[in-house]
Amino acid sequence: MQRRDFLNAFAAGAGLMIPLGREAWAATSVQRPTDRKLIVVMLRGAVDGLNVVAPIGDENYTQLRPSIALAAPGKDNGALDLDGYFGLHPALAPLMPLWREKKLAFVHASGSPDTTRSHFDAQDYMESATPGVKSTPDGWMNRLIATLPGTSTPTRAVSVGPTMPRILSGQAAAINIANGSAAGKPGVLDRPQLATAFDQLYMGHERFGKVYQDGREAHKEVMAATMAESMAADGGAPLPNGFPDDAARLAVLMRNDPNVQMAFFALGGWDTHASQGAGTGQLANRLAPLGQGLAVLAQKLGPMFEDTTIVVMSEFGRTARENGNGGTDHGHGNVMWVLGGGVAGGKVLGDWQGVGNGQLNEGRDLPVTTDFRTVLANIAERHLRLSDTQLAQVFPRMPSSSGLRLLRA
Repeated sequence: MQRRDFLNAFAAGAGLMIPLGREAWAATSVQRPTDRKLIVVMLRGAVDGLNVVAPIGDENYTQLRPSIALAAPGKDNGALDLDGYFGLHPALAPLMPLWREKKLAFVHASGSPDTTRSHFDAQDYMESATPGVKSTPDGWMNRLIATLPGTSTPTRAVSVGPTMPRILSGQAAAINIANGSAAGKPGVLDRPQLATAFDQLYMGHERFGKVYQDGREAHKEVMAATMAESMAADGGAPLPNGFPDDAARLAVLMRNDPNVQMAFFALGGWDTHASQGAGTGQLANRLAPLGQGLAVLAQKLGPMFEDTTIVVMSEFGRTARENGNGGTDHGHGNVMWVLGGGVAGGKVLGDWQGVGNGQLNEGRDLPVTTDFRTVLANIAERHLRLSDTQLAQVFPRMPSSSGLRLLRA
């Protein structure tokens, strides 16, 4: 194996992306540039936003969905009343305390202006933040890392999952950690004899030494931060498997390692073409651990949650009318979720036009009345303090501001 091949394999195995031919950003006058955190959760497969935040006050909603519409609040497995018109899916009950505390908001009829109903293309556009353009070389979270003040460290952005996602691809460094308990388990390079051998071979190498050293240091940093959680958890019952468990681990990692500023999750299983269900069933079974995990994340972040913004998004929505299989097909507009200590919550925001035949896109699904980039840019500007020039770097060809105010500060 050539040295180049080894280093590429090492970086891929460690889940590390190292910037090549680029100097790290210099520290600025900001005392702690990583204090304000951002976590993005991508629901791959197109979640049905019309049953996540359902327009229960619109009679057209139940007519369009005779078997899968959520029941009215107060009925068995009925929606959880948000504002008298919209209702939250009952499987997301763990999020209601955040709604009441005004730390949770929704932006309905939001999404990508591109009309594709291809999962692959739509996800690519949301992760690059350049709808309709497939040639964009990097993801918007990677561009955001490069734009933020302070030194860019390999652990400043973390992805939790099996592979490094498109949204974090680019020149800025990022690290990938595995789902589940494997995230904190030692690997082959944690064996002292092997580690020493590789250190001697590559640590001082003129060309590849920096790449290797960054990878080793990032791995050590994550392992040290996650070990504290493993030791503390031995005295209590384990959390359920899946997202709640991963969310808890991420919260502890972020508390223990101040260098971690951004994180990304990708969760699948939302393509409900058949047997979707209403208050119970397939969709409810997917939403329950998602809601629990978000609540766990907010709780375990502790005081850090006040300086954290969490965004949940999906590539597009689903049809307003249920299909013949008791499910929904690929649609257009959806709902974005925003959680955090600085969120001006307790509201369903956006330009909501209803679900009547004359109000639907192509007579079949929600229109996109709020571009997803407007939501992200609002967070980047008001939470992460980006200037107009910086916003243009992260979100090129962004539409003009819609006056959306998601954050108090």
